[in-house]
Amino acid sequence: MSDLSRFSLNQATTKRWPMRETVAGCVAAGVPGIGLWRDQVDELGVERTAALVRSAGLTVTTLCRGGFFTADGWRDDNLRAIDEAAALGAPVLVLVSGGLPPGSRDVDGARRMVADAIAALVPHAEAAGVQLAIEPLHPMFASDRCVIATLGNALDIADAFPAAAVGVAVDTYHLWWDDQVWTQLARAGAAGRIACFQVADWITPLPEGVLLGRGLPGTGCVELRRFREAVDAAGYRGPIEVEVFHEDVWSRPGEDVLAETIKGYLQHVL
Repeated sequence: MSDLSRFSLNQATTKRWPMRETVAGCVAAGVPGIGLWRDQVDELGVERTAALVRSAGLTVTTLCRGGFFTADGWRDDNLRAIDEAAALGAPVLVLVSGGLPPGSRDVDGARRMVADAIAALVPHAEAAGVQLAIEPLHPMFASDRCVIATLGNALDIADAFPAAAVGVAVDTYHLWWDDQVWTQLARAGAAGRIACFQVADWITPLPEGVLLGRGLPGTGCVELRRFREAVDAAGYRGPIEVEVFHEDVWSRPGEDVLAETIKGYLQHVL
């Protein structure tokens, strides 16, 4: 495989590249897809962003993010996020579920809260034609960002709902360490629940802000091609987003980052 037909640039990778320049850069590089972030969409506005992306011929692969179900106002915010995804033409809204409620140590209870919250959102998502993608995050984020720490955790919740309404987000950065991930990928594929596939490498030593420790493909220790082959074997044929958070990457010109991202994708993912 040597083409970009499934490649999508997640906006997080070029965080400081303005929206219009990002879209133009993707078109110039022959990139067919883009994963959008709500904060960056807000800067231009949903309608203008939708028109810009549509006129450029780009496919919106995901919108990040909804979730954080322990935050005040979570329900209204997530309903808005679903509406934004629909307006942007994003088929998938990625959910980062949130950590423990303040003062709580009850991880099981927090996961039940996530399941209940998703149940409350499903009717609106179905009506909007948007699939909710539960994203498991690495366990080091469980206390404050996401109590859903494994693909199995995510699937256990998703299984209660129609696959067209609730799936899972497979992110190599968060799942590479789990020896059960290959079995769970097959499970997800058999149920038609792989909603999106996101790629980033794991680099060490981690920076002080561990959230920003993602690397471009080929710069770390993750078996990225093995993941791609596994999601393919599970029946997933959708876009492959590269989603990187790192200050060193963000400090560079967007065109340079995109070029290196494509090179790493072709060499280490396909």
